[in-house]
Amino acid sequence: MSGRLSRHPILPIPSGGGTVGFRFGRKELLARRGEVISSALYAAGIRIFGRHHRDGRPQGIFCVNGQCSQCLVVADGRPVKACMTPVEEGMQVEPVLGRPRLGAHDTLAGFSEATSGERAVRVLVVGGGPAGISAAIELGRAGIDVVLIDDKPVLGGKLSLQTHTFFGSIADCWAGTRGVDIGTLLAKQVAALPSVKVWLDTPAVGVFSDKVVGVVHKGRFLRLRPEVLLVAAGAREKVLTFPGCDLPGVYGAGAFQTLVNRDLVRPTKRLFIVGGGNVGLIGAYHAMQAGIEVVGLVEALPRCGGYRVHEDKIRRLGVPVWTSHTVLRAEGREGVERVVVARCDERFRPVEGTEREFMVDTLLVAVGLSSVNEVLAKARSYGMRAYGAGDAEEIAEASAAIFSGRIAGRTIARDLGRKIEVPERWSRTAAVLRSKPGPDEPDEILEVERPVQPIIRCWQAIPCNPCTQVCPLGSITIPDGSITSRPRFEGECLGCGRCVTICPGLAITLVERDHDPKRRTAVVVLPLEFDDAALPASGRAVTTGSRGEPVGQGRILGIRDRADQDRRRLVRVEVPWADRLQVAGFQVQNPAEGKPLSASHQACPEPVEGPPATSPSSDPILCLCEGVRRSEVVAAIREGVRDFNQLKASIRCALGGCNGKRCTEPILQVFRQEGVDPKTVVRGTYRPLDLEVPLGVFAAAVEVEGFRSRGGLSAGKFAPRTQRNAKGAKGRRS
Repeated sequence: MSGRLSRHPILPIPSGGGTVGFRFGRKELLARRGEVISSALYAAGIRIFGRHHRDGRPQGIFCVNGQCSQCLVVADGRPVKACMTPVEEGMQVEPVLGRPRLGAHDTLAGFSEATSGERAVRVLVVGGGPAGISAAIELGRAGIDVVLIDDKPVLGGKLSLQTHTFFGSIADCWAGTRGVDIGTLLAKQVAALPSVKVWLDTPAVGVFSDKVVGVVHKGRFLRLRPEVLLVAAGAREKVLTFPGCDLPGVYGAGAFQTLVNRDLVRPTKRLFIVGGGNVGLIGAYHAMQAGIEVVGLVEALPRCGGYRVHEDKIRRLGVPVWTSHTVLRAEGREGVERVVVARCDERFRPVEGTEREFMVDTLLVAVGLSSVNEVLAKARSYGMRAYGAGDAEEIAEASAAIFSGRIAGRTIARDLGRKIEVPERWSRTAAVLRSKPGPDEPDEILEVERPVQPIIRCWQAIPCNPCTQVCPLGSITIPDGSITSRPRFEGECLGCGRCVTICPGLAITLVERDHDPKRRTAVVVLPLEFDDAALPASGRAVTTGSRGEPVGQGRILGIRDRADQDRRRLVRVEVPWADRLQVAGFQVQNPAEGKPLSASHQACPEPVEGPPATSPSSDPILCLCEGVRRSEVVAAIREGVRDFNQLKASIRCALGGCNGKRCTEPILQVFRQEGVDPKTVVRGTYRPLDLEVPLGVFAAAVEVEGFRSRGGLSAGKFAPRTQRNAKGAKGRRS
């Protein structure tokens, strides 16, 4: 269990809970009780989960969210997604070598007809993230019966991965509070509402033309007939195709956050990130909190799309960020060993001669999110009363998803006849929280003649105002009253540090001017969310400016760590008098350094590391499930194919376990590159089931409260999937 975190500056490390023993192949391993297979394997240093049936390529993970099929393993004779299947005592897990084989027990003798239960539901909410919970709370407060389902064992969705503090406003969406804590608050609120039933480990697997939603609950397929359906299923990570994108070690930044922040696994030593949105920038920060070296981050656009405060704070810590750069390829035999990046032009084409190589074991892909909205789209096409909320409707920050859920919940309650108001202010607030970052203001710091002065480095228009709410003297204000405008300091300062403690972007520092007039030094108070292991042993730190540029040297005088600071420490650093306004942080890792690939590239400033590597095939895989390469898709397009169903029939694209969720967008991009408007391409036919479901689930006949059976089979004849040692229930995956 050496691959686990032994300490974390934000998250508690569990000391109890016990372990369970299991086997992977011939290896005896331990897992934390309730842990999923993929996390237990990564904690044991295992990154290869199987071999592809087409060419024997090693396979690992990508989404760790049940949205792809990369992590397929065989557990006790049944093919399952490792990221969705908890380890059980004595479980035998095998890698999938080719296509999974069915065991001798995979029979359904006596099975004659589906025995699903059916139940009418007033409101069915699909998704237990911030939007779904918030909607259920509003509906529950209105006294409306709700069934809230989620495919995970706990509520919260992506909130369970967000150890950073929220932006927005304190009054509206708990700004200044950590996402993991907001998830707990919402879960407690919904648990207190008697009209809301929460079903966990319950995925929605399809919606049908008779306006029924199929779900799997307690090892049984159930038919829910909702009067109203609300889909708040969140988002899945987009993919980026390049040579080597199929190697173990290339996976989503959200998957990485799941391993680290949810399951407390340390999956890598050195990683690289492609994508400068908030997911990538925050992922880099979370990696450093877990003691992982972030070698660098590239963004193809001229500027990062995420909040500048997120970018600035990782730059200050020592993470290089290169804009107008992209990943050319990942290289390695059985997993990522190095990545090659290059500058790209305004049309995102690599600039020859700018290639740089970095020795890493992991490449995180953070190039955007796509809505998980298949159930919503199909329900609307069938004429169901279906609503969307959160990322299923529009990709935005979690704070915006909370408001989206509140609005959807009250709108549904009103449509069901409740006399309830949907405040117009909510829609305006939601629009502000969804807004993209605005233009940067000049990086100008005005010094005032005060013994202590807060320096606010919030240069970009983003929705955030907690600092204005906590100053005991009211000296930090937003002149125009908009939470997207820059806060200003005017007045006196007590030096209490509350503004430093609560700022979600870690963008506020304090300058103590009168520290040592004789030595001409000042003290800068800096926010820190790392433990002592990140501090220099000598007490001398390399100080950095707003954008991470080196400023000079500072001496750490002390650390204030109080319970009311919510796991954020305040570090007092003595700096030369001339540096007092420039110092915004200090390095906790050394920026990557090295040599360019060849002597002809000596003039390029970007750092590299390691020897040149042999380039792999320039024909990347687009459909990982079926191993379909770009050249095969191009050939089909040039032969006149304009229909995804034809691609399925001819080259097997989108026929795998992810049902086309992962490869559709990359394939549409190839159509565009071949001069075909993606709008003219016929999309693939949606056919439930949306997720893989064992046939034994349809045969199980365990009674569930409130359901009526549609068949005459008894509970004794077909046992549920959860009874692994019973006979006859472990059917093949459909």
